[in-house]
Amino acid sequence: MLSILIPTYDYNAYPLVCELEKQAIKTNCIYEIICFDDGSKSSINIENKNINNLKNSKFIELRENIGLSNIRNTLAEASTYENLLFIDGDSIVSSNNYIQNYLKVLNENYDVIYGGRIHPKKVEPNRKLRWKYGIYKEDSNVLKRIKNKYISVIFNNTIIRKSVFNKIYFNKEITQYGHEDTVFAYELSKMNASVLHIENSVLHGDVDLNTVFYNKTKKAINNLNLIYKNKLIEPEFVKFLKLFTKLKRIKLNYLISLTYKMFHPIFTLNLTSKNPSIYVFEWFRLSYFCYINLKK
Repeated sequence: MLSILIPTYDYNAYPLVCELEKQAIKTNCIYEIICFDDGSKSSINIENKNINNLKNSKFIELRENIGLSNIRNTLAEASTYENLLFIDGDSIVSSNNYIQNYLKVLNENYDVIYGGRIHPKKVEPNRKLRWKYGIYKEDSNVLKRIKNKYISVIFNNTIIRKSVFNKIYFNKEITQYGHEDTVFAYELSKMNASVLHIENSVLHGDVDLNTVFYNKTKKAINNLNLIYKNKLIEPEFVKFLKLFTKLKRIKLNYLISLTYKMFHPIFTLNLTSKNPSIYVFEWFRLSYFCYINLKK
């Protein structure tokens, strides 16, 4: 029994749901597909409403935007079955046996099963920042993921037991973009949840424009700063925060924050260009975090 839960925003998730429906029917499993649009009020939802004509599937438009954390909570609350498969609406299923691959390991009784995510082999130059970050920082095979089994779980293409999800929930206070997965993964680690990593990846279909991802990253870093200051996770859990605390201990965070003040126009110019540097991106992230962390 499988509840497939799809958050989407201003995106046509109908082709994805059609593929998932076809595969679920092929396996003869008991399933449901629930897709919620997070208050985008987009004309694209005319296409998404076709989901309601598919077997065991429904699409609902939320009146207001509630954020990725809360829409996942809302999807879980609307679900019927014990096994919750979360998959983002802009994902592309690249295997004809995607559902079957998960069903094969469901009876092993893991709390969480993560299949991984990959990015396309190439994109347009104005989407290279998000693409490079995905390729070099997020796309990992099973062997790499199991070394850090909790932090490697990105809550897209993830199965979790509903009974486990209900003990944690996504933090309802995190309404802005970024690092809601990190907090959830930390809570999984605290309860010593069992995690299985498998090779059953989905393709990231809607790679952000450089300018969009640059601005999203700023929001994510602001969110991470709130998470850090509110002590929602231990800094040791996140490599980025672990580095920051070391720098802060020896007062280097002050110097690094100055580099953001001095060079942020150069950061912006490079990272929104057609050939953004992943090294500049990492320095931008660290310097911006040091900069905003010093603010009251």
